[in-house]
Amino acid sequence: MPENLQNAAAAELKPSAIEISLVVPVFNEQESIGPLIERICEAMEGFARPWELILVDDGSTDATLMKARSWLERPGLNLAVIELQRNFGQTAAMQAGIDAASGRLIATLDGDLQNDPRDIRAMAQALEERELDLLVGWRKNRKDGLFLRKIPSWCANALIGRITGVRLHDYGCSLKIYRASIIKQVKLMGEMHRFIPAWVAGVVPSSRIGEMVVTHHPRTLGTSKYGISRTFRVILDLLSVLFFMRYQARPGHFFGSIGLAAGAISALILGYLFIDKIAFGNDIGTRPLLLIGFMLFLASIQLITTGILAEMLARTYFRNDDTPNYVVRQTFRRG
Repeated sequence: MPENLQNAAAAELKPSAIEISLVVPVFNEQESIGPLIERICEAMEGFARPWELILVDDGSTDATLMKARSWLERPGLNLAVIELQRNFGQTAAMQAGIDAASGRLIATLDGDLQNDPRDIRAMAQALEERELDLLVGWRKNRKDGLFLRKIPSWCANALIGRITGVRLHDYGCSLKIYRASIIKQVKLMGEMHRFIPAWVAGVVPSSRIGEMVVTHHPRTLGTSKYGISRTFRVILDLLSVLFFMRYQARPGHFFGSIGLAAGAISALILGYLFIDKIAFGNDIGTRPLLLIGFMLFLASIQLITTGILAEMLARTYFRNDDTPNYVVRQTFRRG
């Protein structure tokens, strides 16, 4: 068994004082941070096992951090507030929270009050009963605008499911629950939090990934951080995910395949022109086809060389892949 899987299995069997870690990235949510913590405390009241709440302030420029820290001394609340040095994006903030989590299970949700914390306990139970490693929330009755949010989301979900092979109704829902031993094997990069199920499918079979209908509330406090431009970013991110899923460990196959195809076409063109010149005596020096053949030949050489260099970089990356994609300024806890 590979060493990382052995470590994951050992972590799963090792008893943890914390059963569930709730990770919430926040950015300029000063209006909603107080009601959010209050709702989480109400939702987890009476939970039989210890739990913790980890708020990750992603470089907020308002009073979000100050208001979050004011809850540190609340009795019965195991709260950690992580302050990032600047705004690194939701994916990096989520990664920071996951890295700091000590629970056997990890739940993530948004800080805008649209996810309902009361779904967490039911999702944790469903994860265990269905023997899953990841359970994704499905906002079946979504309370967002039709044209700016719902339609682009429907299209993106269908496209992501078709390309990645992980069929879910709602990739974009931040309310998810994971086994910590699994999600800690996945390194989130860029703005790839929308594709977490696809990344997890690279660690476990897709049959261990499920979904569950959850409650979704309309946004009543603060302002949305998303617009129609997110649709275009999703398309670009999806292309990156497709590349990483299929060629992360062997990028030479991607560039080399294209290079060999270009080289084959170049060989056919130049072979045809050679025969045309030798056998029929036709002038080929001014023919555009000759230029195309030579350009394809050069492109073939460049692509194959790029593939070799990419293989070398990939091997170096996998040997030294310990650098986090965020910087923590400080972490606040009780006392």
